[in-house]
Amino acid sequence: MSKIAPPESTFAAKDVAAEMTRWLAHLTAERRMSGKTVEAYERDARQFLVFIAEHLGETPNLAELAKLTPQDVRAFMAARRADGIGGRSLMRGLAGMRSFARFLERNHKGKVGALAAVRAPKVPKTLPKPLHIEAARKVVDAGSRAGEAREPWVLHRDAAILTLLYGSGLRISEALGLARGDVPAPGQGDAITVTGKGNKQRMVPLLPQVSQSIADYIALCPYDLPADGPLFIGTRGKALSPRVVQLVMERLRGALSLPDSATPHALRHSFATHLLGRGGDLRAIQELLGHASLSTTQIYTAVDTDRLLEVYRSTHPRA
Repeated sequence: MSKIAPPESTFAAKDVAAEMTRWLAHLTAERRMSGKTVEAYERDARQFLVFIAEHLGETPNLAELAKLTPQDVRAFMAARRADGIGGRSLMRGLAGMRSFARFLERNHKGKVGALAAVRAPKVPKTLPKPLHIEAARKVVDAGSRAGEAREPWVLHRDAAILTLLYGSGLRISEALGLARGDVPAPGQGDAITVTGKGNKQRMVPLLPQVSQSIADYIALCPYDLPADGPLFIGTRGKALSPRVVQLVMERLRGALSLPDSATPHALRHSFATHLLGRGGDLRAIQELLGHASLSTTQIYTAVDTDRLLEVYRSTHPRA
């Protein structure tokens, strides 16, 4: 079975490479996809074309792509599985190539029907694993790490970030992308504007507790925080890395005996699940999370149902 060739290989004819360049520009400028998503699509398309070049014994041009059969696509997927690639990554890779194929068809550059003819691999649905309310409260409390040999401003910075993830439902990238001037002082505003996936902006609530936690960090921070500079910085005064936040949660998991599923992103899941459990409207939660589709948000209804059943089984005398 053919193996995936190194990405440095000549992977496509000039006409295909030119259309790829236009496609990626389209994803960025018109579809407004994030830089990381566009990079992933480019990588997946390149891997597919590299394989096809080796599989066919020649560098494919647009006409040859149009002649591909479902068997060619299945051979690619089999080669990826042989390399240890899971179903979710395969599904994303196929989605990227289908996007490129649709772009070619819309621009009258040919139709790659084989990509549409092959079924995407089935991926088991996994529910988000939110923290219990009490665990979430402990995670966002700066006092939970009082025994660590860390400077007080660092502990308050970490608490402010985690409070923001849980209190406003942000992704790590959204929280770390905030500028100092984006966040009002306590009592001077109850919402902030964040930039999410695809550079889409949305308003999210800023609870008094979140606002105060951020203010406590700012008051203790030894560095100057200009309005147009990053709100959260590292110990060297530079923009904070997401990896630092992940390490903070690793320490808290050990200190609070939390499961491995207690990650920074789990705080965002907790935000949505706890809102829904308290009667929050699903459509409003979708807007707060910045989900493009309501179906993405609906997964939290299953999480909430699981919690209700868990409570029932653990408390009902006949359960």
